[in-house]
Amino acid sequence: SIAAMLAFGSAQAQTMDKGAYKDAKTRISADFKTDKAACDSLVKNAKDVCQAQAKAKDKVALAEAQFAYSGKPADQNKVMKVKAETTYAVAKEKCDDLAGNAKDVCVKEAKAVETKS
Repeated sequence: SIAAMLAFGSAQAQTMDKGAYKDAKTRISADFKTDKAACDSLVKNAKDVCQAQAKAKDKVALAEAQFAYSGKPADQNKVMKVKAETTYAVAKEKCDDLAGNAKDVCVKEAKAVETKS
């Protein structure tokens, strides 16, 4: 689960072993398939937002697992970058429910949050 991955990312005393890393990747892949399938019953932008959230969760979990496995500062930086990028992608998708100036403002605000992150 994501909670387990977050625990690895926040309390990085030691790296996970190769077996645990492989298991984490398998679990993340299964979670992604389940999350994506849950979007199938939705329509229009609600489905797009759901799929963006599933992709974001998957990308973040994979980056966190990689960092938990390697312990490398570069992988820790990647986690932060992936979180910022995926937060933006989901926020931008949510903006599609808006039109005109409201949509433009929404996209600009989402981009500002990504840049700040």
